[in-house]
Amino acid sequence: MFDLSIPKLFILAVIALVIFGPHELPKIASQAGRALRDLRRIAEGAKNDLREGLGPEFSDFDIEDLNPKRFVQKHLFDDVNGDHGNSAARAAATAQADRPRAGGAPLAPGERAPYDTDAT
Repeated sequence: MFDLSIPKLFILAVIALVIFGPHELPKIASQAGRALRDLRRIAEGAKNDLREGLGPEFSDFDIEDLNPKRFVQKHLFDDVNGDHGNSAARAAATAQADRPRAGGAPLAPGERAPYDTDAT
């Protein structure tokens, strides 16, 4: 999500030290850690409440499936690989494989189409 490398973290630490001072920085860091723990606990509680509310019919439901990118990957690409056996997804994959590439050559079986930035 965030691209924080060691040099960037070091720069952020120096800036925080200058802004808050050496005496206040440990207190602020502990408050931030406590707030992060509380936020994670609240999120886990919400996930558990959702799972309990859905009932046993949705015991295999994964919260991550609500992410649109993950949803598409799970329901289209897993089916193409034969994991779920959805014939509509296989037909779509076959039609995609028969479509020629930008260079004109057809895709090989199991090969993914190139990413098209104009289509997204």
